Formats: sequence, C-alpha cells, structure tokens
Amino acid sequence: MTDPDDKITTTFGSLVSQTARIWRRAADQRLQPFGLTEATWLPLLRIARSAAPMRQKELAASLSLDTSSVVRLIDNLETAGLVERREGEDRRARAILLTEEGRRTVEAVERVARSIREEALAGLPREDIETTWRVLDHVSSVLARNIEEPLP
Repeated sequence: MTDPDDKITTTFGSLVSQTARIWRRAADQRLQPFGLTEATWLPLLRIARSAAPMRQKELAASLSLDTSSVVRLIDNLETAGLVERREGEDRRARAILLTEEGRRTVEAVERVARSIREEALAGLPREDIETTWRVLDHVSSVLARNIEEPLP
C-alpha cells in the first residue's frame, strides 16, 4: 500500500492525465492550420499505422468509440477526401483506406507529432525515457485488465 502523504504516488494519475491533455492540446494547436483536430488526426494515424487495412469495428475499438460514432467520423473523413471505403475479402465489412490526400495529411501529422515529441523529450536521458515508457506501459496494462471492454 502507498503512503497517503507521498505526493508522487498520490498525484501520479493526475499528472498522467494533465500531461495527456497538454500533449493533445499542443497537437491540436499545431495541426489547426491543416484543419485537423484530434477527432480527425487520431483516426488517420490509426488507419495509417495499421499493419492491415482497418475495418470500422477495429477503428472504433482502437479509438474507444462506439461504431455509430465511427460511422459519422468515417463519413466526414470520406467527405473531406482523406479516406475511402473499399470492399475487402469479407464483403460484410469494408476496409478503410487512406486516399492520396489522406496520406499527405498523415505525413503532415507525423511531422508535427515528431516535433512535439522532440520538444517534450528534449534534455531527458534515453534511460529516463525508457523507464517512463515501461512504467506507463505497466500502468496501462494493469488498468486495461481491470476495466470493461470498450463499447462496440
């Protein structure tokens, strides 16, 4: 059990949440000139980084959204010319693919993300970054095992 007077452990969750909010705000602010918000750039990154073409259900799970929200999201991305739906091997589930414009947009997002990472991690020794990554990975894994599955 942790000591209730230990500021580091008692404020750990708040610091993680605050850091995530600030990181997202920095990304949103720097991606604003491209007309992107987290609601658009994050799904594009998930689609781009997927080893295989994503299906709607997979994208919903990766974003912790329900499928009806993802349908609207994909509709908006498709209207913007960033993604397209294509029939795949399973005709019941269409694949979501980036268009050429979507790929260019992801390249811009990746450049911005890289600059944010470089700025945020500047001056930290590699060992500290690796330790932080292991700690956050552990915390995330433990908490994920103890929560309900994301909405379908």
